[in-house]
Formats: sequence, C-alpha cells, structure tokens
Amino acid sequence: MNPIKMLKTIGFLEGWSFLILLFIAMPLKYFMDQPMAVTIVGALHGLLFVLYALAILYVWNVKKWPFMRAFLAGLSSVVPFGPFIFDRKFLRD
Repeated sequence: MNPIKMLKTIGFLEGWSFLILLFIAMPLKYFMDQPMAVTIVGALHGLLFVLYALAILYVWNVKKWPFMRAFLAGLSSVVPFGPFIFDRKFLRD
C-alpha cells in the first residue's frame, strides 16, 4: 500500500474514533451513566492512535518529510478534527 494512502486511511479512522469518543461515548458515560461506551470506543481509539503515530513515523522515514510536517501530523492527532485538517492541507494529491 502507498504510505500516504495508508496514513490517510488510518488518520480518517483515528479522527472519527476521537470524535465518537468525545461527542458520543463520553456524554453517554457522564450524562447517562453508560461507561461501557467509553471502554469500547476508548480502547479502539487508543489502538488507532498508536497506529496513526506509527504510520506518521513510517511516512516520515519513507517520504523524507521535514520534521515540522511530521510534528504537525502528530499534533493533529490530539486535536478534534485534526487529522481531517492535516489531510486537507498536507496530503491532498
């Protein structure tokens, strides 16, 4: 698989898992006393976060990205909607 396409795919999944965690699972936990949603979505998001970080390192190495681009990719993973913004600004063909 193309490294950029892999990063985009994992970023898309990681971004959505973060939004689901923030806007669905956490409100279910704190307002409706349903903590299982955070347990499941949180674990999935954690896995996707690690995969996204590894994909960034892989693309940084293979594509010889400047440090700042790799840093911004990593920073985007901790900001809601960040992977989508990073994709639009830096990964469009």
